[in-house]
Amino acid sequence: MPMTIDKDLFLELFPYFRTASQDLVNDLLSCCRFQTAPANLVLKEEGDEISEFVLLLAGEKRVYKTNDMGREITLYEMGAGDICLLNVSCLLSNTPLPANASSLTKVEMLLMSAVDFHNLMNKYEEMRSFVFNRIACGFTSVMSLLTEVTFGKLDERLSNYLIEKSENGKLSTTHQKIANDLGTSREVISRLLKHYQGQGQVQLSRNMIEITNL
Repeated sequence: MPMTIDKDLFLELFPYFRTASQDLVNDLLSCCRFQTAPANLVLKEEGDEISEFVLLLAGEKRVYKTNDMGREITLYEMGAGDICLLNVSCLLSNTPLPANASSLTKVEMLLMSAVDFHNLMNKYEEMRSFVFNRIACGFTSVMSLLTEVTFGKLDERLSNYLIEKSENGKLSTTHQKIANDLGTSREVISRLLKHYQGQGQVQLSRNMIEITNL
């Protein structure tokens, strides 16, 4: 993507703004700068101050928590056309980031300063509606995760995860990545997958899981 911000591409990725006022769209894009980051880069760490509003144009990001023992749990992942729930909430509350964020792939982003973000929020009701709607959807997703972690059985969560993430019955990943996403240890995931394989439900190979009868 060129360094200039393409308005048509922005409206394609963020369809909400297709019906918004042109003044808002023009002001928003004029405030933003384009930035890229490589894959597997820690973009923000827990406790960092948030000084910019982020709109994701391309690639995938992961937001996660880490405990004192280094175990991780994925709170949510983001793709093209997304904004980050915690990024926005920290900007609105002027509080440090309570989690970590990293790039899963190369990412392309629009970045807007906190001052410009607050100015647009104050000036345009449509901007407030967009942001608050995304916050509500994001919290619903996090609450769903909390319910699964608290009340769901891990084997059922793993089965659902494999089915959801697989494509044509195959999932290219590692046991550690699954463990991070589900908030458990790699050993537990490996043990469950070996059990599934023994039952003829999956076939395991290096960095590949093939669903056969899950």
